[in-house]
Amino acid sequence: MRRRGCGTAAPSILRVPQGGRRVEMARNARESCGAVAMPCGMAASEEEPEAPSQRLDVARGLENVPVSAWPPGTEPEPFQYTPDHVAGPGTDVDPTQITFPGCICLKTPCLPGTCSCLRHGENYDDNSCLIDIGSEGKCAKPVFECNVLCQCSDHCRNRVVQQGLQFQLQVFKTDKKGWGLRTLEFIPKGRFVCEYAGEVLGYSEVQRRIQLQTIQDPNYIIAIREHVYNGQVIETFVDPSCIGNIGRFLNHSCEPNLLMIPVRIDSMVPKLALFAAKDILPEEELSYDYSGRFLNLMDSEDKERLDHGKIRKCCYCGAKSCAAFLPYDSSLYCPLEKPNIS
Repeated sequence: MRRRGCGTAAPSILRVPQGGRRVEMARNARESCGAVAMPCGMAASEEEPEAPSQRLDVARGLENVPVSAWPPGTEPEPFQYTPDHVAGPGTDVDPTQITFPGCICLKTPCLPGTCSCLRHGENYDDNSCLIDIGSEGKCAKPVFECNVLCQCSDHCRNRVVQQGLQFQLQVFKTDKKGWGLRTLEFIPKGRFVCEYAGEVLGYSEVQRRIQLQTIQDPNYIIAIREHVYNGQVIETFVDPSCIGNIGRFLNHSCEPNLLMIPVRIDSMVPKLALFAAKDILPEEELSYDYSGRFLNLMDSEDKERLDHGKIRKCCYCGAKSCAAFLPYDSSLYCPLEKPNIS
């Protein structure tokens, strides 16, 4: 069972048919922070064997599996670890509040047509893989998992993201990108990898924090805008700078191996879940597109948001199709009123 417990980006546009939604994501490019030295244990003597060093767990015991750091004896700058979203300044929705009713699938498995949580079809296959991970369209099907009020068992296959980390991950120092995150074991395509969790903020607080930043400061703030078919826009702003999980260490790639999907479980505030977009090999760095445009081409609305007058940060992802610069979205830097994005 799961143990629960400080750049710039271009938006992605995912077109969704009636009954679905369009999801727009803006992740501000950032540079990872430096390391802090940590004792490695007592030195060996001729009479006594070397005392074993205490293995660092970046997750502080709050995940199913410990998250190690490399090289040994180093760790990222201190931050408060949380495996789940927490309410931050300015938000009017508590991400821990239970807002969805549960299904009544007590004697039968949760299936589309009978389970109220699966109105949009099944989310996962028998191997806990996201079914639509290979879709080439611009659709983002709404994903709702069974929740704490559901009568189905904890082993229901519509409970995946809520089970937390299932793979051995490691925070490590990269050559040019600061800290990064990699897997120590094979991850099949479609499997859930980790969340991007942190403080859920109101728009005015997002602007306040961004206005205080300098070009040298790291910026972890991400904006998720879900465009419902009736024209409504649902916005979620998350900042894991000071309070967050291991998702804060994920670097950008122009050819990422992860895809971010908003997943709702108990609350209207979505979990920002990252799934394997392809088979991922041991020791491979984990990455996603800060702009959110995985499998989605840039359209005219994207281009209008790009501010080419800004100083851009270089991209060191090393992909063949690397754009040379990290994505950039100027919409969060509007100094006055909130821009009309609907």
